[in-house]
Amino acid sequence: MVEDEAASPMERAPAPQLRRRLGRADLRAVPEARKALRELLRTWGRPGRSETAELLTSELVTNALVHTDHDAVLTATVGPRGLRVEVRDFVPRRPRLRVPNADDSTHGRGLVLVQSLADSWGVRTHGVGKAVWFELDAGLA
Repeated sequence: MVEDEAASPMERAPAPQLRRRLGRADLRAVPEARKALRELLRTWGRPGRSETAELLTSELVTNALVHTDHDAVLTATVGPRGLRVEVRDFVPRRPRLRVPNADDSTHGRGLVLVQSLADSWGVRTHGVGKAVWFELDAGLA
């Protein structure tokens, strides 16, 4: 995990972008976010890269909606170096990377997946909360 104090260079270049406000505890936003990201990434990256992006995005969106009692904002930006996805919420409590319990097949795996599959990821604090983000390169090289 990377502590990210400033915006990534990928955020500064004008690029195709998805931005969605996610309603508090509205888990319908998870498949909607995946679908919107799929449309944004229709021609992006090598095969399988956009599916990885969808999976990681759904993990971050789910975490924001389940573990906070506030709205969240999803931003996905396709830049010259790859994709950056950020989910901002309005709770300062930082997420914890947990070792999943083998007896619990549905909880505790989100950030482990992000850590395992993203090229980089981290948490950036902001005035009234935090943003959890990940980046993927297009995998074309």
